[in-house]
Amino acid sequence: MAEVINMPRLSDTMEEGTVAKWLKNVGDKVEEGDILAEIETDKATMEFESFYEGTLLHIGIAEGDGAPVDSLLAIIGEEGEDISSLLNGSASTSEDEDTEEASEPESNSSESSDDASAEVPEGVEIVKMPRLSDTMEEGTVAAWLKKVGDTVEEGDILAEIETDKATMEFESFYTGTLLYIGIQEGESSPVDAVLAVIGPAGTDVDAVLNAKPSSGAKAASSDAKKEEPKKEAAKDTSASKPVNDGQRIFVSPLAKKIAKEKGIDLSSVKGSGDNGRIVRKDVEGYTPAATAQAPKAAVQAAAPVSAPVILPVGEESSEEVKNSQMRKVIAKRLSESKFSAPHYYLTIEVDMSDAMTSRKQINALPDTKVSFNDMVVKACAMALKKHPQVNTTWNGDTTRYNHHVHVGVAVAVDEGLVVPVLKFTEQLSLTQIGSAVKDLAGRARNKKLTPAEMDGSTFTVSNLGMFGITEFTSIINQPNSAILSVGAIVQKPVVREGQIVVGNTMKVTLACDHRTVDGATAAQFLSTLRAYLENPVTMLA
Repeated sequence: MAEVINMPRLSDTMEEGTVAKWLKNVGDKVEEGDILAEIETDKATMEFESFYEGTLLHIGIAEGDGAPVDSLLAIIGEEGEDISSLLNGSASTSEDEDTEEASEPESNSSESSDDASAEVPEGVEIVKMPRLSDTMEEGTVAAWLKKVGDTVEEGDILAEIETDKATMEFESFYTGTLLYIGIQEGESSPVDAVLAVIGPAGTDVDAVLNAKPSSGAKAASSDAKKEEPKKEAAKDTSASKPVNDGQRIFVSPLAKKIAKEKGIDLSSVKGSGDNGRIVRKDVEGYTPAATAQAPKAAVQAAAPVSAPVILPVGEESSEEVKNSQMRKVIAKRLSESKFSAPHYYLTIEVDMSDAMTSRKQINALPDTKVSFNDMVVKACAMALKKHPQVNTTWNGDTTRYNHHVHVGVAVAVDEGLVVPVLKFTEQLSLTQIGSAVKDLAGRARNKKLTPAEMDGSTFTVSNLGMFGITEFTSIINQPNSAILSVGAIVQKPVVREGQIVVGNTMKVTLACDHRTVDGATAAQFLSTLRAYLENPVTMLA
């Protein structure tokens, strides 16, 4: 059945939104979680993701067009599905709403005198529970990232809010002090419930909560109506001058984003919006003027020929990229591991000459492909069965000995690092390990792994040898007690039977949690591991 997607209210003050860009076209397949469009609100340009799967059957708002909240944005359903009734239904609904709105001006005006009894103080903002999806009726505060008394900047993440579809970060559109939290962590409230109050420190919060902000809004709207003729008269003048008076530059979020991508200095752009506000078309149509060339030439001409001044030419620049949820989880977990588990490291050098010969012979078989990393994983699994102390988990009052071996293999992806897990690795052959690792790594890079495939490891292998790294240390992937860091195989002189010959060696470093694994135990584990790798035939016995 087709699903109607309406223009969402992505901020607490949003009344309408503009579709800055569609990332899907009519006829495209849409998966749950895919980004449908970039929507420009009154505060920022935000990505809007789909909460449904199917085919994009209809786009209700074209790129660059604006529409009120709850307007028909898109329809997703099965390919070829008849959506004419949905399109007709949305049109009739909007007409009914217009009729109702037209019939109620008198009742609204009769309430204006009551609303004028109290006003929210200037500079104080009441933040309400936003509607972060088109079907959201209430939200749950999963976590507060700020506490009462903290200073909040525009763009700071205030809280993580769980909707009926997903858990999303909610950022502040105001600057000030967090004066009040209306919904505690774990609590749920309907859309538009008071979520927080932001304003100057020392503000009387009780007075703010008891005030009626609607009167202020009506007063502002009436003032705006009075000023409309003045704005209209001054429109031509403001549109022709750049908004650069040494103070704030007024620019729409989308225009700001485009300017950042193109490297345009907004202080030199003339805005055509209200009061000289820079909008999308101003940035897209901007061409740098050849200013300051004549004065520069004059200065150069006046400079003494015998003493030229050579200055570096360039422009300082930087970029701040918002951390993904994956990157934040990686940072959190690795920090917890590094600072909670007492790490120590042991390194050995392994002669890989026989392993190279064995791998060549194995890969000569039809439809067989085994990597050196597969051999390391197999050797680790067998060594863990001989040294169960390394295959443990610290639980505070107890230590859990895992009788099974689930080896996690670290895989680098664009957003960071994931660790798919080979279940019961000790029971797998080299070719089975090779096939499984290839499949898991491929799906990891395509973001197709399930949570179950990344859970339950008892030991981890991290290999940077393919990047030419000869030796490194890793942070333990808790709740494991150890992680093995594998370097590249390098040629170097070695002594064999009293003769100096060319050898192929590989360094591996074991990081251990000293709470569960003693140094002698770790050394014995590495000794067994080296024996397997230097004599691969023993892994087949």
